[in-house]
Amino acid sequence: MTQAPREKRFASLSRELQLVCDLKGQVTFADPRASQLIGARPGMHFRAFAAPGSEEKIDALLNESCAQAVASWELALMVEGMPTTVAVRTLCEGDEIAIVASLVPQDYANALGQVAATMSELAGLYRETERQQRELLRRHEELLRLGRELDDSNRGMVALHAELDEKQDSLRRASEVKARMVANVSHEFRTPLNSILGLSRLLLDRTDGELNEEQDKQLRFIRRAAETLSELVNDLLDLSKMEAGKVGLRIARFDVATLFGALRGMLRPLAPDPVQLVIEGADEVPELDTDESKVGQVLRNFLSNALKFTERGEVRLRAQRGPNDTVIFSVADTGIGIAPEDQHHIFEEFVQIDSPLQRKVKGTGLGLALCLKVSETLGGSVSLESAVGKGSTFSLIIPRVHPEAQALNDMVARSEVLDPMRAPVLVVEDDRQTLFLYEKYLEGSGFQVVPARSIDDARRAMERLRPSAVVLDIMLEGETSWNFLAELKANEATRDIPALVVTVTSREEKARALGADEFCVKPFEKAWLLKRLKALARSGPVERVLVIDDDEVARYLVRRMLTGTPYVVIEAVNGEQGVEVARREQPQVIFLDFVLGDMTAFDVLDELKKDPRTRSIPVIVQTSKSLEESERQRLQTETTAILSKHSLSRELAIARIRDALTNAGIGPAAKASKEP
Repeated sequence: MTQAPREKRFASLSRELQLVCDLKGQVTFADPRASQLIGARPGMHFRAFAAPGSEEKIDALLNESCAQAVASWELALMVEGMPTTVAVRTLCEGDEIAIVASLVPQDYANALGQVAATMSELAGLYRETERQQRELLRRHEELLRLGRELDDSNRGMVALHAELDEKQDSLRRASEVKARMVANVSHEFRTPLNSILGLSRLLLDRTDGELNEEQDKQLRFIRRAAETLSELVNDLLDLSKMEAGKVGLRIARFDVATLFGALRGMLRPLAPDPVQLVIEGADEVPELDTDESKVGQVLRNFLSNALKFTERGEVRLRAQRGPNDTVIFSVADTGIGIAPEDQHHIFEEFVQIDSPLQRKVKGTGLGLALCLKVSETLGGSVSLESAVGKGSTFSLIIPRVHPEAQALNDMVARSEVLDPMRAPVLVVEDDRQTLFLYEKYLEGSGFQVVPARSIDDARRAMERLRPSAVVLDIMLEGETSWNFLAELKANEATRDIPALVVTVTSREEKARALGADEFCVKPFEKAWLLKRLKALARSGPVERVLVIDDDEVARYLVRRMLTGTPYVVIEAVNGEQGVEVARREQPQVIFLDFVLGDMTAFDVLDELKKDPRTRSIPVIVQTSKSLEESERQRLQTETTAILSKHSLSRELAIARIRDALTNAGIGPAAKASKEP
């Protein structure tokens, strides 16, 4: 191939074209490719080759080229009638600009277009991100502002709470001062009042001689005034105790018929002749478990008021069952009634309704206020329905079982189902609040409270379970706990149960002499109680007893014997399974039947001794056959105890398990002995 055709072929493959123009863009030279592709001719302006819309970029290129060489510049030129992207390099020498333009392939141009579009999209996203950042910054500043406002509000709330606490303390101190003042004044009043009442009674009884009619009348006036004042003092004192929260409740189960009988005998003589006292409904309600004296106090007040303000007709006391296991006591009369505008404050202190009959039968104005307070201590309420001239109905609505009694019943019910992961603690205490305190202290510390409010309850509890410890109050009302403590420590099956005596009197010497492991004078601290219980009793998971026996009845008997004790029974029906369970569960004690269907007891013992996991587990062998002397000697060497199935009892099983654990250094007694 000659030189000319070769150059022509290379020229056809080239994507470059060359131009020379003056500083104003007038073409002075165009190579053949420039002439062929873009139609460049000398004398034409470079702008003539621009694709529509690219003219300004050509002007910018020329201006830039006059200043310096341009290494890379993209233009859109009309190439063979089509807008085409070209990459341009320029060099200015003197008054001419040399231009070399390279055609960009279409796929590359498309890629550049996509890049440009992507860049445009990224720019849009960037702008959106900036906008969102500005919005976030604005919201952040708003949150900071709100945070500052909340801080200010919190400081205000803290200050308000501090002020409220201060006022509450002030009110509490004022209430205490009031209670002390009322108590002192009541005491100061009662002494001379008792003297006046006693002396007037002596004079009216004619102890020192007869009285004339006028003297008798004056003495009765004096006595009536003293009784009224004494009633006022008693009401004031009761109300003060209620407000101070110092009212002691004596909650017990009682029959409404008995209460109604006492009220009938007390109040029937007070009923005027035209007024009939009717008491009914005692057989409609079950027994109540609440404070009988407080219920009677409210009903006496309702009845006495009804009798005072009823001139004719009847006063009717009725008991009936209410919703949600409540009891409603209502006292309805046919008296003067109470106007609607007076009803909303009838239960306030020192409130008396102005009426001719009210002025005739003076009162203290404290009775109904006291009834309201008493009803609240009973967990109930009082209500009134009345119409002027038709009569009034005062009602006392209380739960059949007082909330404290219900809480204790719930505690007893919980103790009926022993939690295998908590150690049972028998608490012998007759005060409900103290029992609740024990449960609060112990329930989250690995112990389960089993309550007993009497020695009989404690004995019944000991029959169904073996507690990890006994907490005993020796000052139970109406009975002594010393005998129970002595019984506990004298019985071989229970003597190792730790006993903690907690009471209000300092009788530590006697308690220690009877076997008490610890002694404390109330009130006690939670930390002390937990520390001593954890030192003396086992607060972790219960010990597991593996029973290996192919006799289902024998396994059942052992399981029943250990029900209610701190031991959990796991079972295996043959020797092979027993060895497998022992390796997996690693029980604290194994009950092994001497005669098994698949293995002998000695085979099981050999397998247990081979494994380090089961080698040290105490084994108690039980058998129903007479052992050979050689068998007995070997068992005595390799096991903890040998028991006869015929004579096995609950007490014996517990005692042997306890001995096995103690000898192995893992029982409660062993743990207690290690305490410093």
